[in-house]
Order: sequence, then C-alpha cells, then structure tokens
Amino acid sequence: MILSDEWRDYELIDCSSGERLERWGNILLIRPDPQVIWATAKQDKRWQTADARYFRSKTGGGKWDIYHKIPDCWSISYRSLRFGIKTMGFKHTGLFPEQAANWDAVADMIRASSRQLKVLNLFAYTGGATVSALAAGAAVTHVDASKGMVAWAKENAVLSGVSDRPVRWLVDDCRKFVEREIRRGNRYDIIIMDPPSYGRGPGGEVWKLEDEIYPLVELCVQVLSSDAKAFLINSYTTGLSPAVMQYILGVIAVKRFGGSVEARELGLPVTSSGYALPCGSTAIWRSNE
Repeated sequence: MILSDEWRDYELIDCSSGERLERWGNILLIRPDPQVIWATAKQDKRWQTADARYFRSKTGGGKWDIYHKIPDCWSISYRSLRFGIKTMGFKHTGLFPEQAANWDAVADMIRASSRQLKVLNLFAYTGGATVSALAAGAAVTHVDASKGMVAWAKENAVLSGVSDRPVRWLVDDCRKFVEREIRRGNRYDIIIMDPPSYGRGPGGEVWKLEDEIYPLVELCVQVLSSDAKAFLINSYTTGLSPAVMQYILGVIAVKRFGGSVEARELGLPVTSSGYALPCGSTAIWRSNE
C-alpha cells in the first residue's frame, strides 16, 4: 500500500461504523465511507464536536448537517500547493488527499527529466495532479467534462501560484478529446487518468469503468510520445483491483513501449489506530529510461 502520509493540513483522525472523522485545516468533518465496516469505539472527543456531517439518504444522495458555521470555501496546503475545499453533494470536498502520493511520484519524474515534459491529465477534476505537475515544471493539458470542475481547478492553480505556467484548461469529453489528439498528431510524455466508476454522458449513455477502461487505455497509449515516461491510472471501483490495472497496462503499454508496471492500493494513515484506510487503487507504467 502507498500511503499519503506527508499531509499537515489534512488528517484522518478516526474511522468507524461506516464513517470517517477528518480534519481539513481547522474544520472537522464526518463523512460516510463504505470501506469502514468495523465498529470500533469512537473514543476521540472530536466525534462529538465536528463542524459538519454528511448523511446518506436511503433513497439516494444525502445532505450535510452543519453544526457550526463554516466558510462556503476554505483552503488547505500540501507542500507548496494550496487547494480550495467545499462541502459538496455526494459527501465530496473537492479533493482526494490519498492522491498526494501519486502527485509526488509524478512530480519527481518531471523534476528528474532533462527536458520539459508534456502531461495529459484526463478526468482531471479540481486539478490536484495538474497543479502539482505545473509546480514541478511540466506543461499540462487538463481535461474534464465538467465546466465547474475546470473552473475550480483554475482557482487551485491561482492559489498554488502556478496559473502562469504552460497549461491548457479544456472542458471536453475525455475519449473524444483523445481521438482528436490522435488525428492531430499531438503526443504526451505522461498520461494521468482518474476516470469515474459510473456515470452518464450528455446523451444518456452509461459509463461503467469495468467495461470502458481497457478500450480507453488502448486509445490513450496512441497519444504517448515515442520517449514517454509514464501512464498512471487511478480507480475507486471495488472490482478493479490493482492487479487488474497492472495487467491492463502490462498488455497494452509494456507490449508497445517496454518498461514495467507497478500497482498498489492507495491509503491514508489513521491517527487513532495507527493502521491505514484503503482508499482505492493505482497503477503506473514507467519507461526504462
């Protein structure tokens, strides 16, 4: 398991009975998590003093109960980066802190390169990977189908002091964008992909990651440069294990470019227990160079 354990402004304080107790800066939130199937005693007093709690509805969705006045938006730091945080629908805050380990891994590759690397960030959400890659010195193309998420990513770039770096902000369907890039002959040195587990397109078409991931990876390797460095996939889909993603990148990327694939769970350290909470899977193909 790869732990994102370098945070100072985020802390997973405790988790029990289907919930997480988290500190986001100085704001305490309780959010549901289906992975938390244990029912350990909630001994930390901050369970009773949280600022807000998200309750799932039995009919779908849910809502935040706000116990103490909190800002509509506040910011937290990771290393030199800053990110805006909000209490959003479906329990989200606009950031997945477990991804920090991946941000660091990609940033290290960018800094180690003797040339400026071109990064393609697909399903790029609020831009955690984008601003990290920009700060490391890459040129980034940020693609997400949500106009609101791309606007939020731009705000994070401003907060992180990297808005003047070489970046393209694109509101687009990721598959259609990659198809056009293939025709245009544009190529990238690193691809980062964080696709949703399930969703619907603008025409009502159903997206299910297990059905879409293999042909999508087959498509995306076509925009990797001849001296590409890496292809990273994240997944929060239970049925898509690290080994499955490793296999996919192995038979597609390794077959075409050589190199190797590493796949692991992502996790966050839990302060109260000393254990780690699994938070999805990641797989990364790296070239031999």
